[in-house]
Amino acid sequence: MSEANRSLAKRWFQEVWNQRRAETVDELLPAHAVGHMEGAEVRGPGEFKAVRGALLEAFPDLHVVVEDTVAEGDHVVVRWRVSGTHGGAGLGFPATGQRVNFRGLTWMTFANGMVTEGWDAWNQGALLQQLQSLS
Repeated sequence: MSEANRSLAKRWFQEVWNQRRAETVDELLPAHAVGHMEGAEVRGPGEFKAVRGALLEAFPDLHVVVEDTVAEGDHVVVRWRVSGTHGGAGLGFPATGQRVNFRGLTWMTFANGMVTEGWDAWNQGALLQQLQSLS
């Protein structure tokens, strides 16, 4: 089960973030799923897509690289790196044109081939502070 879930986790980052496939969110995230994201807790595909949309609006060229994974049973931890250019107002302030890179971790729980819960850990506050100082 661990390897199947590891593959699903990698697919999530590739398709949801890099390929911008909203259909994958609907396929892999059930209505009862909970995402404990930096700054927000979201439930189900609709709320997740709204938060994802704001981030993609802020960073239209956002790209995620999965650097490593650890999988055990129904849990997969993904260490990732993001790069992008702040080219939109999705964070609530005007675009700065600033190129950014940041890293984080996502702990995902799977059941029946779907993501049922996820926890993100990254320094969103430092990123926002850096960008707001440029706007």
